[in-house]
Amino acid sequence: MSSALTGNSRTTRLALLVGVAAATVGIIYGYDSSNIGGAMLYLAKDFHLDPAAQSWVTTTVVVGEILGALFGGALANRIGRKPTMVAVALAFAVFSLLSCLAPALWVLVAARFLLGLTIGVSVVVVPVFVAESAPTRSRGAFLVLYQVATVSGIILGYLVAMALAPTESWRWMLGLAAIPGVVITLVLLRLPDTARWYVMKGRTSEARATLARIEGPEIDVDTEIETITAGFASAHTASWRDLLRKPFLRATLFVVGLGFFVQLTGINAIVYYSPRIFEAMGFTDDIVKLGLSALVQVAGLVAVFIALLVIDRMGRRPVLLIGIGTMILANLLLVIVFAIGGGHFDGALTIAGFIGLVLFTAGFTFGFGSLVWVYAGEAMPAHLRSLGASVMLTSDLVANVIVGALFLTMLNALGGAGTFAAFGVIAILAFFFVVWLAPETKGRPLEDIGQYWQNGGRW
Repeated sequence: MSSALTGNSRTTRLALLVGVAAATVGIIYGYDSSNIGGAMLYLAKDFHLDPAAQSWVTTTVVVGEILGALFGGALANRIGRKPTMVAVALAFAVFSLLSCLAPALWVLVAARFLLGLTIGVSVVVVPVFVAESAPTRSRGAFLVLYQVATVSGIILGYLVAMALAPTESWRWMLGLAAIPGVVITLVLLRLPDTARWYVMKGRTSEARATLARIEGPEIDVDTEIETITAGFASAHTASWRDLLRKPFLRATLFVVGLGFFVQLTGINAIVYYSPRIFEAMGFTDDIVKLGLSALVQVAGLVAVFIALLVIDRMGRRPVLLIGIGTMILANLLLVIVFAIGGGHFDGALTIAGFIGLVLFTAGFTFGFGSLVWVYAGEAMPAHLRSLGASVMLTSDLVANVIVGALFLTMLNALGGAGTFAAFGVIAILAFFFVVWLAPETKGRPLEDIGQYWQNGGRW
């Protein structure tokens, strides 16, 4: 992993710290995604929630994320990438405590909505911050670190829920999320903002100092500043309308489509409801269901580490296509398992179902899970980068709401076989979408990416 992140000898310790520290914001996103799955086992009992009510409590946070993602890019442009991330981490800690202390269901729902706002901002600003800070040769690996942190947060959420399962204390499950929020806040305070944001605001001296600290003494700071400045000078002030006009309409179609496919293929249904899926396979013990859910995510963590190692060697498109292909095979296996097993699983079918969930999660984290953050940081030119990231992650979160709200209903109405058949068809469509539109940005300076779209999708 070290060589993947350093890329070359010029990468400084500060550059590594910037990438790692920024990416760790993903821990709070991942932790909340899985933590609510464990907490819901006991929330549902305390508040007497039916499946539809459980779905909406779970997805309330995502509604907040959508709104956060919509204005996250503009906020990052206005006050800076670093201050935005600091505010996000601190607010997450506060709203996690509010969730823990909620005296009534409506207070909990409100707290989770506010949590969603902070997470929505974070998923937009972090890829932009990392892309603008990382050395070109290792930029992909730095961006994949966000997914490493996210999956680590998911595993942590399941493990905390498993440890607290004997107490059935959903309040502690939700409240402990404040700890990583506080820790990440303290780490982020040590970082500079990005040189590109400083240039955008006319703060050239700070941009020079940041570049020198991050890239090291071997870089020609003056040349780099001139390149960044020229990139901004050739573009007018960013506008939402620019995303809907040539030459960047094709780029907008790509980021919106990718955002939708990331979630419509069903990954957060697995994250949110893994305990319920294992319940459908015949498992009854809560600790076992949470432990198996954590093991599935461990496989995802291994896969994303592999993606981190190969992303800047193989390229973006091959990694993404391999991941989606693995998801298609996993869906096929799960369809077969549920079609044969129905409501009665024996040892062999249970093992096959577990393998299917492992392959599904590993395929996602290797492909979609890693590349969504890469393309969020790379797909748009400098003046549209934050807005483009907002559009991509908003479409991602809208699809997340749809899947989160409908999954339990689909599972009850269609059964496991029908549900995973639907996800399989969507994954096939996603495969051909990527073949059609996804650019190969490996090794390309950020300032060159706008030219790709201006040339009609050609380098």
